[in-house]
Amino acid sequence: MLYYIKADQFFYPYEIKKEGYLEIKDGKFGNWVVEAPENAEILDYSGFWIAPGLVDTHIHGFGGADSQDAEVEGIMGTMSEGLLSAGVTSFFPTPLTDSHEGLLKCCQVIGDHYQEARGAKVRGIFFEGPFFTEEHKGAQNPKYMRDAKMWEIEDWQKAAKGMLKKVGLAPERAGSEDFIRKATEAGVAIALGHSNATYEQAVAGVEAGASIWIHTYNGMSGLTHKEPGMVGAILNTPNTYAELICDGHHVRPVAAQIVMKMKGADHVVLITDSMRAAGLPDGPYMLGEFEVEVRDGAAWLPTGRPAASILTLKTAVKNVVDWGIATPSEAIMMGSLTAAKSVGLENVCGQIKTDLDADFIVLNPHMELVATYLDGEKRYEK
Repeated sequence: MLYYIKADQFFYPYEIKKEGYLEIKDGKFGNWVVEAPENAEILDYSGFWIAPGLVDTHIHGFGGADSQDAEVEGIMGTMSEGLLSAGVTSFFPTPLTDSHEGLLKCCQVIGDHYQEARGAKVRGIFFEGPFFTEEHKGAQNPKYMRDAKMWEIEDWQKAAKGMLKKVGLAPERAGSEDFIRKATEAGVAIALGHSNATYEQAVAGVEAGASIWIHTYNGMSGLTHKEPGMVGAILNTPNTYAELICDGHHVRPVAAQIVMKMKGADHVVLITDSMRAAGLPDGPYMLGEFEVEVRDGAAWLPTGRPAASILTLKTAVKNVVDWGIATPSEAIMMGSLTAAKSVGLENVCGQIKTDLDADFIVLNPHMELVATYLDGEKRYEK
């Protein structure tokens, strides 16, 4: 199947192409041209913008399903299909801190069935835990928190068929630096967070090979003039990737702007950290083993603190533009290419590039999602 998309703007990795045509051939991106060939089939999106499908590398659940449930239909059906309405075409199911056996079950289900995803494509697994510290446990169960051991990673990775691509860690835990070196050598990206680390401990984690910071500002030691902490390390380590939850609850816009100024759009990753209640009405829900209340656009623990989120990635991308802290091209990059780069998948997804899967979204000039395409076929339309 061969056709050409006509649109006002095409968001390529480092440029915006104007008023032309993008070739879609056999479900893959082709070339961009000023004029389409005579008699070519044209998909006319005049007045609209074409951007790469969004990539969510930190998402627990959506539409009532949760990665922690380790249910095939929940992850490959409910989550995968539902995420198309959020503009997401690639994602990392993200279980919380759990026992070795509980996480092993998640690995087995995803490893055996990831190719059966009916909507957004499962590109890997992110374990947000269990190698965290109780001081910044967030909405995670501290009884499962422990020091990182390579035998666990090897066990999980075998069950996951190599799909465990990203693992969270508090760098102050015993043996962390050695673990980070070995895990990164084995091809697993290490993300630092849920941590009370000093600045020196955080930087040591980066020097050992860690490259991602879990939801910047949330669940970590803050910056002061005497102890810069993990936030200070994030702002002062180039070539590392900072996650941000831009729902307006977890991080104030000006705080997000500071990170974007220091890191640049090519090193800030917009994530949702969303739980099963994303896409559903307000009310009580379970996050792992904890009950949370969804209201006022967020999920709350009984303590009054935020827990995960109900954010969608299309909303995060729109928010940072509406807040005046990013341009549309920067916002799209942070929600697609930068996310893919952070986990080594930039040549698989996250950009419009010849021969990559034609996974893309259609936006109006107000940054609102109009349609989502997978492999060149429309799968969602507002």
